[in-house]
Amino acid sequence: MTARAVMVLGTTSGAGKSWLATALCRWYARRGLKVAPFKAQNMSNNARVVPGVGGRLGEIGSAQYFQALAARCTPEVRMNPVLLKPERDTASQVVVMGEVRADLAAVPWRERSEALWPYGREALHGLMGENDVVVIEGAGSPAEINLHSSDYVNMRTALEVHAACLLVTDIDRGGAFAHLYGTHQLLPAAEARLIRGFVLNRFRGDASLLAPGPQMLERLTGVPTLAVLPMWRGHGLPEEDGVFGDSPVKQPGLQIAIVACPRISNLDEFQPLRNLPGVALRWARTPAELEGADWIILPGSKHTSSDLAWLRAQGLEEAIKRHAAASKPVLGLCGGLQMLGETLLDPHGVDGSAQGLGLLPLSTRFEPTKQLRETGAQWGELKGPWSALSGLSFNGYEIHHGRTESCGGVPVVLRNDEGAAIGWQQGSVLGLYAHGLFESAEMMRALFGAEVRGLDAVFDGLADFIDQHFERDSLLNLLNP
Repeated sequence: MTARAVMVLGTTSGAGKSWLATALCRWYARRGLKVAPFKAQNMSNNARVVPGVGGRLGEIGSAQYFQALAARCTPEVRMNPVLLKPERDTASQVVVMGEVRADLAAVPWRERSEALWPYGREALHGLMGENDVVVIEGAGSPAEINLHSSDYVNMRTALEVHAACLLVTDIDRGGAFAHLYGTHQLLPAAEARLIRGFVLNRFRGDASLLAPGPQMLERLTGVPTLAVLPMWRGHGLPEEDGVFGDSPVKQPGLQIAIVACPRISNLDEFQPLRNLPGVALRWARTPAELEGADWIILPGSKHTSSDLAWLRAQGLEEAIKRHAAASKPVLGLCGGLQMLGETLLDPHGVDGSAQGLGLLPLSTRFEPTKQLRETGAQWGELKGPWSALSGLSFNGYEIHHGRTESCGGVPVVLRNDEGAAIGWQQGSVLGLYAHGLFESAEMMRALFGAEVRGLDAVFDGLADFIDQHFERDSLLNLLNP
């Protein structure tokens, strides 16, 4: 190993691990160091297509994809060797080194962890041998004592490379000092010694009021508090898990409602809309939440047929059809495209057969092999609310089991760089397989006449933020044994 490992652990899920790891990737990269991110196992339906094994393409969690961009390196499957993509409350698709492993999906949790750790260990050592710094993200909490013996994502990874660990907690939830102390105390001594600093995230108010909490905590654990990070909602980094921007207060601007299905996937691609002035983004789970929308978006789904059944059970189908009948824009992306069609056929038991919403004359057949592509997409001629896209192109990606064909002469309006049809329009309804539409500056200018902050500026902003709020030299000192 030639690299030094810096690891971000959390007292809970959602404490800020992904955000902080991304900031660290850019902070170290700006000092001329060769940096790579790593997370041994991620659980998320937000994924990106990256170079994989043997020249094939694979998929990793979106968080590690963005961390790699922040580190100024090329994203690849070793950075997230295991990705679990939830399909139901008790089942997930298992992706190992970028490729689906159906043989591991049914293996019990603890036994599966032992089978997966060798992939994680090999990928980690490969990255450690090629970089100056590897920024590692943990998962959940490292102190889940019922799972500790089979948890390879947190302290087993940390011990493997003697990582300098930061433990971050969300102080906005309350109980931050207890979370930090309890997590530290539940770890075996050899693991607790790897924790080099505590981080209080999402603090609102006067930081001087925290005293003497950090000092008392250091006396109890021997670990200093290295940073108090203020609440910062507008950092611009895409969310990894869950929906964002929920607000009971209606915001002014163009009203865009995204249908928040239970198995929603790739929601990170909507972050540019959230950053756009004059756009009010909201999530809809009921017909009332679709009222007044200018646009309706049906996003990607990890399980299209079950999300379609949920949509109907919520009473959303008729609201979406009324919106389309009023010639107001409806956009379906990937699974959302499949829902807009007439039929979903599943002869291989991949997703489930169903009747679609019937807003596009399309039929989708699910195949066992997942299609992964980095896609150059070219628009043809579009009409109505989508006409500004005509003749333009953008780079995106495809991740789908479905193969969709026209069954009623609907025009193809988008093709990928192999000439395959991946987008169709009828009236105000547009469906496409290519993710990444809103991540293209040219598409955003065409649709909204506005510029959005680029990812590189977002990453620099994150690095500036932690540079301002961490103790002086503390981040460089983490690189010392």
